[in-house]
Parts: sequence; C-alpha cells; structure tokens
Amino acid sequence: MSVSANVVSAARWPYPRILAHRGGGVLAPENTLAGMREAHARGIRGVEFDVMLAADDVPILMHDTQLGRTVPGHGDVGALDSEELSRMDAGAWFHPRFEGEPVPRMEDVVQWLREHDVWMNIEIKPRAGHDVDTGQVVGQMVRELFADTSDPARLPLFSSFSAKALAAARNAAPDVPRGLLVEGVPADWLARLQALGCVSLHCRHDMLDAALARCIKEAGYGLMCYTVNDPDRARELFSWGVDAICTDRYDIVGVDLY
Repeated sequence: MSVSANVVSAARWPYPRILAHRGGGVLAPENTLAGMREAHARGIRGVEFDVMLAADDVPILMHDTQLGRTVPGHGDVGALDSEELSRMDAGAWFHPRFEGEPVPRMEDVVQWLREHDVWMNIEIKPRAGHDVDTGQVVGQMVRELFADTSDPARLPLFSSFSAKALAAARNAAPDVPRGLLVEGVPADWLARLQALGCVSLHCRHDMLDAALARCIKEAGYGLMCYTVNDPDRARELFSWGVDAICTDRYDIVGVDLY
C-alpha cells in the first residue's frame, strides 16, 4: 500500500452506499461466510463485520464476547482458540439450513471478499482490556493482505467504538482509512476524528438530525449511519448528505438507492 488515508477524506465517498450489517443482516447468520455469500448473491457490493481476537490472537468474526447467542455454549469467546471456534456451529441458531457453518477467521473472509470484489468495513471489536492488541493484530494482518493494493477506494475501512483500538490499527496500518463509531454524536466529534486521523464518522441513525449531518459533511468527513432498515428513512438520511448506511434489510433497503 502506498496511499494515505487522507486521500479518501478529501474525495467524494468512494465506497458502496449500502452495507450488509454483519454480512448477513436478517437473511443469513451474522459474521459468517454464509452471510457474505448471501449478500454477494443479492448484488450487495459492501459488507460490515465484527472482528475480535481468539485466545491464540487470531482475528475471528464475532460480535458477542460471550458464547450462547450465535454460538452454543457458555463462557468467554476469548477463552477459546481459533481452531476450537472453527469447529463450533455459528449457523444453526439462525436456520437449520445453515447448521455447521463455522466461526470464520478474518483472513479467510477477507480473501473471499476480495476474490468476489466486495468492499468491507471491518469493525474492530476488542474484548475488555484487549483494545490495543486487537487493533495491532487486525491492522497488521489487513496491511499484509492488502499489500498489493494502491487504490484507496479498494482498501477496507476500519471502524471501532474504541479509540485505543483505532489508534493501534492506525499505527499498524497507517494507509488503511478509519471511521469512529459512536451512538449519539458527541459534542467533541471533530476533535476526536482529528486526533485519530479518521476519514468518517459512523453513528446511530436515530441520533442524527439534518443540521448535524450538514456540519459533519461541511467539515469534510464521510458519514455513515446504522442500523437503517426502513427504505423511507434511508432516503431521508441520504437527502441530508449521509454517505452510507448499514442495514439488516438489504433486500428491501437500497434497491433503488445505489
């Protein structure tokens, strides 16, 4: 990689406008290759997914820090190594036809998405106390996986609620652009974005208004909203200048909004 993240911030949003939330939305099990395949099969050009570290420091796709919701069992995800997690069922909870779908490694998912020309927003989701090491490991791996990429629009975008994780990812992969995840937009949003060298702000759609969206855009930043599952709301947000939305219902949201 030889581009700077600042190249992206100065340009029009170069990424897809509609992202499949956790890859699968409501149509396939989240954070699995099955979810990515479903999104791709339906023509979605961008996905968002969560990454944390397994016990062996291998980045895997997972949202929850505890077993029990998408993967059966009890206890901490971080107590298991990536090989153990790969043998666990991350699909049966969603529908019997996905039974046996494994917890995937980030490396495998990134390679599959690249092969199928699907852009990715990688949310760094550290377990408690692992902000820095998660950002470092994920950043280094993405830097290596995209070493052959010079087009900034084809690089992934890191995002995280953790400023420490984003800073660590920046240090490990300075050319990969970053977005700060928040719920409501804080009063010091500009200072936070500047401190982390971010190109975008990602916020809850129901905690944004037109005036605030205009301020963020006029400051030169990309603006993404989550989780937008109503087509009329998506149109409203885009009319405010929002660049992209993350949705569970990519089957009905965004069909005419590309």
